[in-house]
Amino acid sequence: MDHDDQDAPGGLAATVTAHAANNFSVGKNGSAAGYPNFHHAYIDQLRLVFEKPTYFNAPRGQHSRERLAAQFQLRDPSQRMAFIPRRRTNIVFNFAEALWYLAGRDDLDFIGYYAPNMSCYSMDGHHLTGTAYGPKIFSRAHRNCQYSTVIDLLVNDPDSKRAVVQIFDAGELLVQGNIDVSCTLGLQFFLREGALHAQAYMRANDAYRGMVSDVFSFTLLQEFLASELGAELGTYTHVAGSLHVYQNDDVRVEAVLSDPAGSGPAPYRLPAMPSGDNRSAVTSLLEIEEKLRHNRLRLPVDPDLLDLPPYWAQIAMLFEIYRQTRQGEPLNTDLLAVLEPAYRFFVDHRWGTGRESHP
Repeated sequence: MDHDDQDAPGGLAATVTAHAANNFSVGKNGSAAGYPNFHHAYIDQLRLVFEKPTYFNAPRGQHSRERLAAQFQLRDPSQRMAFIPRRRTNIVFNFAEALWYLAGRDDLDFIGYYAPNMSCYSMDGHHLTGTAYGPKIFSRAHRNCQYSTVIDLLVNDPDSKRAVVQIFDAGELLVQGNIDVSCTLGLQFFLREGALHAQAYMRANDAYRGMVSDVFSFTLLQEFLASELGAELGTYTHVAGSLHVYQNDDVRVEAVLSDPAGSGPAPYRLPAMPSGDNRSAVTSLLEIEEKLRHNRLRLPVDPDLLDLPPYWAQIAMLFEIYRQTRQGEPLNTDLLAVLEPAYRFFVDHRWGTGRESHP
């Protein structure tokens, strides 16, 4: 049903909610709403969809509210988390999903450990198709490794406009009863004046749920690529054909939007990824993750004892904390004490003493 509440006159800036006015600007590249980080963008975009939807509808019987052609830009994509306690964001899942992509995997054995509900999107009970972006980006078996192609393009022609990673496949719509159609159409990268800019194009995006993990994974991939290219981290632009909130999440969205933390600045900064090629570190981290996932390893409290750069060692420690919650063990307070403050924030608000449900 068409909703009659249209944007106020005055152009793009007039659609931004009042609480975010101090953090809003028109994006550097293009006309997308610009924010310093995802902390501010998340609350503002979620509020726009929830309080000023363009349409109410029910695709496949799921009642929702939506805005079409939504877009926003982050000036610092490394700050990819919203520090909203009532959201209870699972940062371990966010890192796990990003690494699942980087590993080029599509199996539930890996990602289902961190999000068991993802199994309901599997056609065979073992793998994911549309949701599994990793094989589409990194696997040579799926097509020529698109990640490597993008690197070659940008190294040989830094001004290229062809550095595109295609994710959505038209054939997905031809699979009878397909319950896992890619939400992401593709990613595009631009190397301009020494900085790597990224744009993500979504056919559809859940503003409460999926946007959190998608922005996290895509900006981490952007930073990963920028580090390998020796480039500065540029802007990240998120474009969604349909940005929506499902009615089943209305109560949760109201709780998030009423959280006072949403009107203040982000209390912490996330650490920056090391410069250079991080692929060997990711390989080592994936080996540690697998052992933790199968409860065959317990990490030492001192991250310096891990054969990993500090940035990646901190992520390994998050996986160890998650292992403890899955095994019903009390969280190791010494381990919590050496976590990055930003990571500790999300662990505290997600699991507290480690007795809360997962993920």
